[in-house]
Amino acid sequence: MRIRRALPATALAIPALLGGCALLQGEPEPPPEPPLTQMQFESRVIQLEQQLSERCDIQQQLLTQHANDTRRLTADVREVGSLLRDIRSDIDLLADEPVIIPAQCEEDADSPLDNKEVLGRSEWIGLPDVGTYLKARVDSGANTSSLSATDITRFERDGDTWVRFKLALSEDDVVVERVRDEWIEAPVVRRVRILQAAGEESRPVVRMMMTLGPIREQVEFTLNDRSHLNYPVLLGRRFMMDIAMIDVAETYLHPRPEFPGGRPSDEASEDEVMDDDENEANGDES
Repeated sequence: MRIRRALPATALAIPALLGGCALLQGEPEPPPEPPLTQMQFESRVIQLEQQLSERCDIQQQLLTQHANDTRRLTADVREVGSLLRDIRSDIDLLADEPVIIPAQCEEDADSPLDNKEVLGRSEWIGLPDVGTYLKARVDSGANTSSLSATDITRFERDGDTWVRFKLALSEDDVVVERVRDEWIEAPVVRRVRILQAAGEESRPVVRMMMTLGPIREQVEFTLNDRSHLNYPVLLGRRFMMDIAMIDVAETYLHPRPEFPGGRPSDEASEDEVMDDDENEANGDES
C-alpha cells in the first residue's frame, strides 16, 4: 500500500524537472554585434589617433613647462652665485691690504702724500701670472682699469664663470714675445656696463696680480680690445685709490720689471721714446 501511494508523486516530479530543463535549453542567445563597416572602422581609427595625439600634446606641454622651469631655476642659481662672488670680492678687498714701500723722502707727519707712490702718466707694469711686462697709461678719469684682450671665451669651472682670452696687441706693443699667442684663464669677478657714444656694452672683469715699481697688488681689469690704442693697459682711479697719485709731467718713474724671455730693464728707454699721448675712448663705467 505504501509503495503504490509514493509512485504517483515521483512520477509527477520527473516531468516537472524535464520541463524545467527544456525551458532553460530553449532560451534564445543574444544576436552577435554586426561587423564594422569600412567607414566605421576608419572613423574609429581616426578617433583613436586624435586621442593619442591629444595625450602626446599634453605630454609635450608638460615637458616644455618643465624645461622652462629648469632654465629659470638655473638662471636664478647663477644670479645668486654671481651675487655671492661679488660679495666675496668685496670682502677680499676689505681684507687685503696693499704692500707699499714708502717713497724715500721726508714728509710732514700730516702730509696727505704719506705712503703714496708717485706715478707718471705712463708706466711699465708687470703681470707675474702671465710672465710679461706691458706699457700702461695712468688715467684718474677712468674708474676701472682695463687690459687689452681678444678671443674672449666664457666657460664654467667648478660652478663658477671663467673666461679664456689672449692679449690683444699690435705689432708695436712691447711684450715678452712668447706670451703673445698664449691663452690666459681667469675667473670673472663681476661684469660692468660701459657707456660709450656708440651705445652701452657689458664687459667681464677679472682680478690679476700686477706689479708697478714697489707696488704689488691684485687689480681688477675689464677685458676689451685696445689694440687700436697706444697702451694695452689702462690704470684707473680704483687701483690708485689710497696708494698712488699721478704726476702728469713725468713718465716711467719706475723701472720696467724683468721676466724670462724679455729684454733687460736697462734697455726700456729704447722702447719708451716711441710713446705718444692718446685720448682714451674707453667710456664710463656705470
